[in-house]
Amino acid sequence: MSYQVIARKYRPQRFSGVVGQEHVTQTLTHAIQQNRIAHAYLFCGPRGTGKTTIARIFAKCLNATGGPTVDFDENDPRCREIAEGRSLDVLEIDAASNRGIDEIRGLRETVKYVPAASRFKVYIIDEVHMLTKEAFNALLKTLEEPPQHVKFMFATTEPEKVLSTILSRCQRFDLRRIPAALIVKHLQEIARQENVQVEPAALYAMARGAEGAMRDAQSALDQLISFCSDKIEEADVLSMFGLTAQKQLLDLSGAVLAGEVEKALRQLNDLAGHGKDLGRLLADLLNHFRNLLLFQVSRGDLNLLEVTEAEAAALAEQAKLAGAEGLTRILEVLGDADLRLRDTTSKKILIEVALLRAIEARSALSLDTVLKQLEQLRADSERGQGVSLPTPAPVPAPGPRPFRAETAAATSQAVARYPSAPAPEPPPMLSDAGVQAGAQNAPPAGAPAGDLGALWTSLLEAVGRASPFTRTYLAEAHPVSLNKNLFTIGFDPEFEGHMGLADTARTHSLLQTKLAELGHPNAQFKFIRAEAPERPAALNLQPQAAPALQKPAAPSAAAVAPAKEKSAPVPVSQEDFKNDPLIRKALEIFKGQIAETRP
Repeated sequence: MSYQVIARKYRPQRFSGVVGQEHVTQTLTHAIQQNRIAHAYLFCGPRGTGKTTIARIFAKCLNATGGPTVDFDENDPRCREIAEGRSLDVLEIDAASNRGIDEIRGLRETVKYVPAASRFKVYIIDEVHMLTKEAFNALLKTLEEPPQHVKFMFATTEPEKVLSTILSRCQRFDLRRIPAALIVKHLQEIARQENVQVEPAALYAMARGAEGAMRDAQSALDQLISFCSDKIEEADVLSMFGLTAQKQLLDLSGAVLAGEVEKALRQLNDLAGHGKDLGRLLADLLNHFRNLLLFQVSRGDLNLLEVTEAEAAALAEQAKLAGAEGLTRILEVLGDADLRLRDTTSKKILIEVALLRAIEARSALSLDTVLKQLEQLRADSERGQGVSLPTPAPVPAPGPRPFRAETAAATSQAVARYPSAPAPEPPPMLSDAGVQAGAQNAPPAGAPAGDLGALWTSLLEAVGRASPFTRTYLAEAHPVSLNKNLFTIGFDPEFEGHMGLADTARTHSLLQTKLAELGHPNAQFKFIRAEAPERPAALNLQPQAAPALQKPAAPSAAAVAPAKEKSAPVPVSQEDFKNDPLIRKALEIFKGQIAETRP
């Protein structure tokens, strides 16, 4: 006899011989045993997973002598005819070359005739998605109500291209990619029967290269037997198919996790120089980091992974080098590179850049993490836990100058920038002249200035706890009025750009919710452009403690200056500013440097 390739020689002849598709074979077995056989079946799945094989076995079960039965005799003449493709009643049609309406019309004419020698006439149509739309429509009526002696079995790798009207008339079975462990076991049995010695690492490399397709793995074994004769090693598999050794893959991923840029690039250069498939290397890296993430999230549960014992040990070691967030960012970088790989002119350069970005991404901090750290620093500084601000130089004024000379409402705005700072105390009793001077800058009627400022401070604290980002938009705003459930919020012209960020439906909803919690339900908000009012000279408020992040400023003559005069800026020492513990910590977190200091 002529030589028969391994994929055909060891093709399963019974449902029990099909590897990795138990969910399909068991359903069909029960259907035959219960005599619940449908008229049309659709088998979907990747290449080399057993679609046509299962259809042929099913045809044997239906047409076997004494059938339908699962336990048929393989030497039964009808079963042998089907296995060898000689049966007149089991017709295999290639839809790629018989895709037109004329071929389907011919099929419709033949279905009327009874089988020649079997119980059923079975039509196995491979790659059925290749049929034209007109051919599908011509098949509809016959497919829905075929004669009792006709069964249709379709196979396709692209079920999304099959018309929904065809899908609704079939029982659909989705075949899965076969796990690597099952492929290794099956190849090992074939190698034993072929009297070939194969290293376990070589078997795993073939299974990894097959990507879940048993036929691909069998073809690789067939080719390697021709290349290596009766002994196959891992190096033979890697060199023939351009695969990367598991140790090389682990070394490269370890260099990425350890942040060793030079080592990672050198290893990539060596792999490219030895002719490794860079596209496959990137896919293997993605799969390895995916396994590492699942290993870490599942706390070492290997049931979610298809790995060898050596790889499981390596995963346990590398899981200590990065957290789940870092691994997720690495996967995002490599996944983006994988999408762009087919369009790039230089795969090596693209993967080099991807490795550099992955090394940076492993230790990057998310914005939420940075905000939480800043909040913690602020809280620690206010409790006096190891953070101290520089002591201001002595000044001739009777007391420290307030950090801004403004009304109580505007003062609360500055405090709102640092929600944990104490709210300002209400001003002392004023003389008649002071009342007249303060009336010019007081907020409109509807809420007292002190109450409005305190309410605004409490509102910003509540908003900040729910959404730190929203609070940053409102940090430069100030309350204008609260009249008949309309809360008017002003933005100084200097910060007018923040108004567009704050004036959104989400911000309005959040402000309404938090203001209702503070005892003002059903309020509406309006954002306007309005200068922050200045504090009149007659108020002369008592000194307030500066917020944790506010630099102490030298006092000025603001307390006795005219009401609308602003104090002159006080120079800031860059050395003191740079040595501030909070500033140093912020520079460390953001990897930044001080470009300029302003008063």
